[in-house]
Amino acid sequence: MIKTERKYPGFIRPVWEMTMASKSEKKYRKIKRTHIGVSIIEFVLFAVIAAAMISLTFFRFTSYIVNTKLDSEYESIRRTALLYEKAVSDDDDDLFEYIKGEGRAFIVTGPDGSIVDSFGENTCSDKGSSIFISSAGERITAYADTEKDFIYPLENGGIGISYTRFHEWINSDIEPGNEHIEHVMNNARYLELPLWVSVDIADGDMHFTARASAIANRTDVLIIITAVGAIAVFVAFILITMLVSAIRNVVRQRRMLDLFFKDIVTEGHNWTWFLVMGERELKKSVNSRHKYAVVNFVLMNYRNYCVCHSLKEGEKLLCRIYRSINASLKRGEKCAHTTSSNFALLLKYDNEQELAKRLQDLIGRLEKIDDDHRFAFQAGISLIDRAVDGNGAAVSRKNIDIDTEYNNASMARNSLGDSDDSGVVFFDDRLKEEQKWLDAVQERQQRAVDNGEFLVYYQPKYDPKTNVIKGAEALIRWDSPEFGLVPPGKFIPIFEKNGFITTIDHYMLRHVAADQKRWLDLGYKCVPVSVNVSRAHFIENDLAEQVRDMVDAAGTPHELIEIELTESAFFDDKKALLNTINRLKNYGFAVSMDDFGSGYSSLNSLKDMPLDVLKLDAEFFRGESEGGRGETVVSEAIRLGKLLDMKIVAEGVEVKEQVDFLAGEDCDMIQGFYFAKPMPVNEFEDKIKPDLAASGTGAAAGEMPGQEEVTDG
Repeated sequence: MIKTERKYPGFIRPVWEMTMASKSEKKYRKIKRTHIGVSIIEFVLFAVIAAAMISLTFFRFTSYIVNTKLDSEYESIRRTALLYEKAVSDDDDDLFEYIKGEGRAFIVTGPDGSIVDSFGENTCSDKGSSIFISSAGERITAYADTEKDFIYPLENGGIGISYTRFHEWINSDIEPGNEHIEHVMNNARYLELPLWVSVDIADGDMHFTARASAIANRTDVLIIITAVGAIAVFVAFILITMLVSAIRNVVRQRRMLDLFFKDIVTEGHNWTWFLVMGERELKKSVNSRHKYAVVNFVLMNYRNYCVCHSLKEGEKLLCRIYRSINASLKRGEKCAHTTSSNFALLLKYDNEQELAKRLQDLIGRLEKIDDDHRFAFQAGISLIDRAVDGNGAAVSRKNIDIDTEYNNASMARNSLGDSDDSGVVFFDDRLKEEQKWLDAVQERQQRAVDNGEFLVYYQPKYDPKTNVIKGAEALIRWDSPEFGLVPPGKFIPIFEKNGFITTIDHYMLRHVAADQKRWLDLGYKCVPVSVNVSRAHFIENDLAEQVRDMVDAAGTPHELIEIELTESAFFDDKKALLNTINRLKNYGFAVSMDDFGSGYSSLNSLKDMPLDVLKLDAEFFRGESEGGRGETVVSEAIRLGKLLDMKIVAEGVEVKEQVDFLAGEDCDMIQGFYFAKPMPVNEFEDKIKPDLAASGTGAAAGEMPGQEEVTDG
């Protein structure tokens, strides 16, 4: 039968599990950032630098060759300009003819820029710039050729090169005499690179501007292309190598992420994948209008199945369950195998009833996943409502933490306790209050010990025949400045789970020993006081020595301290427990078993352990037994204890009929509200003072005190 309910949890998901999940997510993000990101950045950066270097090299190399050729041309033009200046000053016609016989086109301009003389075709551009010619040692004015603009002056003083025109020329098939001035000699082609260069004459009043023709052949261009090409090939090789490395890193990263996200048992998705992908799904703006549920889904008694059928068969079962769950998912829903037989689910839902029905149906199918077995499954659910702003408009869930939601779901599922039945449980606000209380207790526990906030209460044990106090049990209360008097049921279970119970045991033992010593010194009638020792202590090999040393430090006789063990302690390492009990008895301490009859190994415990006192569980005396069966069991338990030379204490006794029955059965002591409730130290002292102890005041009256709302275990 499947139960659907909301419950208050008893404990929360282990802290180490949340810590590991957080670390796994950080590792994923680190893997995501490394390798591919660095490789791509390196590749792009190197590609940009390489392209810039190739362009710069090509430009510098070409400029160097062009400038070298123009240097010699400039010297020739300068000499021609000087000859022209001399011819003008001497009016020497022969010299004019000589200059024109060189065949170099030129123009001569006056101070106002007008042309006063020219020779040859004037293709000089009217836009000029100051450039640097090394042979001149200074900047001079140069002009581009309007017809053949392979090169041109730049405003910054350099020479520009039209690589497009070069490319056209190299790939052209122009006959000599067409468009370009070319010569064919031994199948070699030559290209004229004209640039008009101006030289001042007549003390700067006139300008002699002549056509400088740098001749570039195909060999020059091929040298440039070869040099730059070699660099380009080298750079391309490096770029290709880096690209291949980047691709390999991408593939490697994909494989790493696959491994990082892969569950080794089901070969499906693991907890880290659920964390990353589930949170990503929830944070999408388009999904803000949907309601989601995070589910902790657990196969019960998985370990028992593995013991009976082997771990391998158990893992096969988990694979089948995983595949079956995945087959039932809708688009955008997630499922991952987390730990042991736990699965994490992210489901969409419209209302709680529909969601509970869906999970119940899933459980119903999985319960019959194997014809030879009937399985049980439990589901804890944490609901995530639609994300809206104050106006009711959908907004993205930027601050969602799926790890916290899964923890809430786990807490809800754990609230089913030790039940092995299938069930569906929702997380609710009451559970948050439990978590707040848990945090508050754990935050204050050590401070409470240091400040002495824990109080020792004593509940007397009476002889039912004489109504005389024969013993007592030490019980704890917490007098908190913030919370008032806190009953043990609200903090002891927390201490048992977080391990602080061992500190409390030491605290109680030291205070009881100190009280006993003080009462002895005052001449009070001291009786043995039993002190509970948690089963957590029995992992310590020197427990008996710890007890001895604390009692000796107070100066209290050992026979006044009784060490009380709960029956559950006998389910642990019996050999270690027996060794500790024997050492305690050798030191003079009595040892008792509390809650006899509440477990399933009571008779074995009696058989194996040399106990001094047997405390009958209070449940024996609550309710009514049909046909006197309860009285028969109690009577036989007392008789068995007596045969084993143990004293018998009945706890939880509340009515006179029970007292009379136990007295008739020769029960040694009774502890219960019929005689006395747990009381503070000062009230207990009043009962053991010599004058009151002698008269038995407070016991013979038979009046039952009002019960306080506390539970001692």
